[in-house]
Amino acid sequence: MLNNIGLPGLLLIAVVVLVLFGRGKISSLMGEVGKGITSFKRGVSEGNKELDDASKDSADVARDVTPAEDKDKV
Repeated sequence: MLNNIGLPGLLLIAVVVLVLFGRGKISSLMGEVGKGITSFKRGVSEGNKELDDASKDSADVARDVTPAEDKDKV
């Protein structure tokens, strides 16, 4: 159903949204969306940095990863 909207359909939807909500409300909403995207990207990059740091630290140290119940059997 939505596969064939096309450019005229998208323009009509944009005009209807603009009329319903007004320019000020849409611009403030887009500003909030931009802040959310920026925050998400920052969180992803910080998470990747933490994973890289953890993998560098763990590469230097050998760990015993045997589950606790198997240690009792050995």
